[in-house]
Amino acid sequence: MNDIEHKAGGQTAGASPAGGTGQAGVPEDVLIILPVRNTVVFPGAVVPLTIGRKISLAAAEEASRSGRRIGLVMQRDPTIDEPGAADLHPVGTIARVIRYFTARDGTQHVVCQGEQRFRTLDYISGMPFLAARFDLMAEHAPGNTELEARLRILKDRALEAISLLPQAMPELAGVVNGIESAGQLADLIAGFLDIKPGDKQALLETLDLRARLDKVTEHLNHQIEVMKLSRKLEEQTKEKIDERQREFFLREQMKAIRNELGEGEDSGELDELREAVAAAGMPEEAAQQAAKELKRLERMPEESTEHSMVRTYLDWLIALPWAKLDAEAIDIARAREILDEDHFGLPKVKQRILEYLAVRKLNPGGRSPILCFVGPPGVGKTSLGQSIARALGLKFVRASLGGVHDEAEIRGHRRTYIGSLPGNVIQQLRKAGVRNPVFMLDEMDKLGASAHGDPSSALLEVLDPEQNATFRDNYLGVPFDLSKVFFLGTANMLDAIPGPLRDRMEIIELPGYTQEEKLEIARRYLVKRQRAANGLGDAQAQVDDAALRLIIGRYTREAGVRNLEREIGAVLRNAAVRITEGRAEAVHVGADSVAEVLGAPRFEPEVALRTATAGVATGLAWTPVGGDILFVEATAVRGKGGLILTGQLGDVMKESAQAAVTLVKARADSLGLGDYRFDEHDLHIHVPAGAIPKDGPSAGVALFTAVASLLTDRKVRSDVAMTGEISLRGLVLPVGGIKEKALAALRAGIHTVLLPARNRKDLEDIPESARAELEFVWLESVDDVLRCALE
Repeated sequence: MNDIEHKAGGQTAGASPAGGTGQAGVPEDVLIILPVRNTVVFPGAVVPLTIGRKISLAAAEEASRSGRRIGLVMQRDPTIDEPGAADLHPVGTIARVIRYFTARDGTQHVVCQGEQRFRTLDYISGMPFLAARFDLMAEHAPGNTELEARLRILKDRALEAISLLPQAMPELAGVVNGIESAGQLADLIAGFLDIKPGDKQALLETLDLRARLDKVTEHLNHQIEVMKLSRKLEEQTKEKIDERQREFFLREQMKAIRNELGEGEDSGELDELREAVAAAGMPEEAAQQAAKELKRLERMPEESTEHSMVRTYLDWLIALPWAKLDAEAIDIARAREILDEDHFGLPKVKQRILEYLAVRKLNPGGRSPILCFVGPPGVGKTSLGQSIARALGLKFVRASLGGVHDEAEIRGHRRTYIGSLPGNVIQQLRKAGVRNPVFMLDEMDKLGASAHGDPSSALLEVLDPEQNATFRDNYLGVPFDLSKVFFLGTANMLDAIPGPLRDRMEIIELPGYTQEEKLEIARRYLVKRQRAANGLGDAQAQVDDAALRLIIGRYTREAGVRNLEREIGAVLRNAAVRITEGRAEAVHVGADSVAEVLGAPRFEPEVALRTATAGVATGLAWTPVGGDILFVEATAVRGKGGLILTGQLGDVMKESAQAAVTLVKARADSLGLGDYRFDEHDLHIHVPAGAIPKDGPSAGVALFTAVASLLTDRKVRSDVAMTGEISLRGLVLPVGGIKEKALAALRAGIHTVLLPARNRKDLEDIPESARAELEFVWLESVDDVLRCALE
């Protein structure tokens, strides 16, 4: 530092920090300033700095390029990105740039070595970096025995601090012993002290060497006491370490720190938990488990991960309705009134529900069966559950099982997993707040097994009245009584529910609605609900019966009324637009205005059109969303006696088609086909729509009729639909889904239905209003089919 020797303004000032000529535009008596945040560099210290601000980059680049010294000054407020003269401390350290480089991640770094303290006089403007005129600051170091004593004390304390370090380098003690300059030792120790940046800046600005030694010694004494206390706590806790719990050391250390500071555990929260556990009304096993977890919680520090897990577990135990029951108010007359008010039709379903409620009223402690509503979408399965809850005066909760493929969704996760929770059953009971809600398990046929277990198997215990009084959720780990829960189930397809689960429930099938029932439902419920949903008053929008009939017959074709409500909503939204635009004060929707809103009809009465030629028969099919009609088309072309089947037919339906063709060949003489050369023609059977997969044996009658119609050139009656399986002897065998198929025929405008004679027992399942509009022909053999179906 002997290269700094010239006068500036009458005072000793820094000459060119580079020791030579400066760059043009940067005067020799001006020092490049690099502002730093939360860092104080002492003379003699080597410090790496990361720089990113524009002025800092410019300053580092200039100093590195020209070889000039640089002034390191700490900011008063580290959050300021563009500091000015007022934002910087007046005293800093002149440093030499040892290295300036760019890291692999693109950040800029500079390594500096502090040389001497300086004070800024005034800042120079017009440069891309901060620059200032400066004065060097000399130490006041009187040479006397008192200073030597302070130096010896500081050196001894520094050696003591080094001995307390857990992994101290032996060379460090030698460096401290070898320093004879009091200022150098004070600056070295100040750089290593773990104190606030403001305290370090105060040490940098202390020029009186005795005062600086006293301050450094004071800070060092404080650090030594902290290290002694840490060592003491470490020795106290080392004896208590359990081999199976490596984290126990840290917890005991924190506990010992609290005791040394005189801060006892706050027991107020624990007292509240004890009171909540006592008031929850838990059974004995659950209460014992809660008491055990409370004791564990007392011994855990709040900062530990396990503390929050135990606290969450206790919160679940407290929140569950162990002893809370709503009083049931079973009034059969009132229940009948509510069911009739909420749902039109469904007489058998309502009667079975009333029977259930009557038995529950007479025998409250009995084992009630679990009802499961099975039917196509949109027929009111979920709303029936809500009506039952309203009739009983109980809360209603619902858990959707669609897509559930993890057993833990029903039984919960074990508490050993992070983020574990109880299953849906316990979660919904907590939401209900009582132990006897009406609990609907929706979409039970959509459950699926996976590598995580079979949730349908987990439901076996939930829905078994003999077992569910001690249902054990994996998360809770204690039994919970589900015997008071009124469980209901819903499904679209009965066959998709596993047999053991289906065996635990009483199945109540909900049929699709007839045209007249849909009309009545639309009058009573759908129009009113959509009117309210669209903000319309009764007088503002009216939909007459002719419009409703048109929407039902030509714009929807479904078993339920879900799409019907959507179409009614579209009509009323159009009315809302007309009213808000001022084009009308009230809107009356008639049949003539439906097409303007909904467009051209989506469904045409196509049966007569499709069966206008020979070789086309109308069959009846069952689908998960209700019954439907399908057309079977047959034609013959020159060939070698082959059979072509199209329309995405399944294996069973292909076999039915082969059986139908064989049966026609076997009865060729009785059909008047004795001269027909089957070996010279290929038969092609097609079942539209080709994009929809089809399977099952119930189309056998329709397949036989289509082929017989084609070869005998006799048309099939357009008002006839049929279903049934055929045998090679010509018998018509029974099939399923009679109710859905009959309703589908009615929706399509067909009034004569050909059914297997052995399905006569299923006639009572068809709604009475549909039976009145349909004519049923019972088939014993295919001869009955030909007699009734062909013109």
